[in-house]
Amino acid sequence: MRPETTNNEAELRAEIEELKRQLEQKPSGAGAAGQVVQPSSHTIRNLVLLFVVILIVAFVAGYIPRHRRELQLVAEADTHNEALPQVSVMAAIRAAGRGNLVLPGNIQAVTEAPILARAEGFLKTRYVDIGDRVTEGQLLAEIEAPDMDQQVRQAQATVQQVQADLERATAALEQGKANESLAKVTAQRWDNLVKRGVVSRQENDQYQAQYVAQSANVRALDHAVAAAKSNVAAAEANVSRLSDLQGYLKVRAPFAGVITLRNVDVGALVNSGSTLLFRIAKTNLLRTYVNVPQSSAADIHVGQEAFLSTSEAPETKFPGQVARTANALDPASRTLLVEIQAANPAGKLLPGMYVQVDLNLPRKDPPLLIPSDTLVVRPEGTLVALVGAGNVVHFQRVLVGRDFGDRIEVLSGMTEGERAIVNPNDSVQEGVRVQPVAGAESGAKRPAKAGSH
Repeated sequence: MRPETTNNEAELRAEIEELKRQLEQKPSGAGAAGQVVQPSSHTIRNLVLLFVVILIVAFVAGYIPRHRRELQLVAEADTHNEALPQVSVMAAIRAAGRGNLVLPGNIQAVTEAPILARAEGFLKTRYVDIGDRVTEGQLLAEIEAPDMDQQVRQAQATVQQVQADLERATAALEQGKANESLAKVTAQRWDNLVKRGVVSRQENDQYQAQYVAQSANVRALDHAVAAAKSNVAAAEANVSRLSDLQGYLKVRAPFAGVITLRNVDVGALVNSGSTLLFRIAKTNLLRTYVNVPQSSAADIHVGQEAFLSTSEAPETKFPGQVARTANALDPASRTLLVEIQAANPAGKLLPGMYVQVDLNLPRKDPPLLIPSDTLVVRPEGTLVALVGAGNVVHFQRVLVGRDFGDRIEVLSGMTEGERAIVNPNDSVQEGVRVQPVAGAESGAKRPAKAGSH
């Protein structure tokens, strides 16, 4: 009951008590006789009726109006609830400042090389097999080539022959120079005799011609000596070439790594330049190529950290970093080729593995995210039913970006904190007042994470 009703009842009780005390007291005129005046039955009945009337009036004036008001409030609330449809709303939130971009990739060795035979023959000995780790310069196999030994000896004999030819040409040159010197002296003497008139000019011309012939012979012998020297150099180069080929009969590792392929066995015929003996890869440092979509290409830079994981052990993260990028998009796929290098000291990663590359990308302007089931697609475009001031519905046209499954990016048309109606039904119309109810925040409070591409 209200406070004023309680006060009225208290006043009535006080008045009744006062009347009782007056009735119990003696009248002023009967004090001397010592008699107590008893109230009549009529007076008592009137007092009782007065008390009952007062109670009824208090009840009517207090409880009945209050009860009516409560019933009216309940009815108004029921009417209001029936008039305003309840809708589930969720606020638009900003994505996190950094997002993870997960892309597939294949692991490759940074350094990998096929080992082919440089010399022809038969495989004499094989020292390694697939999976063996080798050091730089380690002997891998030996090739037997008896005919190459014969070629080396033949080339050495040829060197000796051309050296002998060089010696003969040198001796002939020395003799030709001596003959030239004698012919020169003789020609000078006959020239003096002709001037004195002692001998005829015919004889002098003969000795002058001999001198010219000897000079020409010396020049020819000089060229012959040069040719002989060239022959010697060619023969010695051939010996060196064959000796080097003999060195290739011992196949050695070009760098430290692991043997990933063994293609021959002992006794196999080995052809120069065409027989693949082994394949070796350096596995302490591996690389992975990924294709980054155009929307994230601007956020990739050299030195950026990345993490590799395999489907067999997704909880294990192998750290790496961006080594280089193509600095150009593939016109067919509109993607940027990026190389990720990761150290592999324990050898847990193997070349050829399929991995997931997790790039931790910074976001200069994190996008807005709303539940994907808030979108309404109509002929006029993609809309979102927003609950504005006074809980009035307004359909706002928005431009959406990437779809992450349960959430979607909003590029324009909304601001952070605006409430969007989830799964709007036919009762949600433009300008209608609704009763918003906060929806489940299963995805709203989680850090925004870019999905896989």
